[in-house]
Amino acid sequence: MLHLISQSPIDKALLDRIDKGDDVVFVENAVLQILQKGHLSYLLTQLIKKNQLFVLADDILVRGITAKELVADIQVIDYLDLVDLTVKNKLIQSWC
Repeated sequence: MLHLISQSPIDKALLDRIDKGDDVVFVENAVLQILQKGHLSYLLTQLIKKNQLFVLADDILVRGITAKELVADIQVIDYLDLVDLTVKNKLIQSWC
């Protein structure tokens, strides 16, 4: 399943609903919640062990965030990569 998370702040209960092997893309203001120094950094680090986490490059760029500021191993992708993820995953859940 592909999870598109735009919700900000991100609720811990939302992260708990992500199953092993799911792909997760952070978009819009949700990118403000995935910083190394953020309150969710530990939970995201644990989530990365069983899932692939992504963030849209345009969304961090427009907010003045660099990839180095993100929790380690979150992959920065573009819109073509997002399309590939939507093709790969038959189920998509949007969290607004």
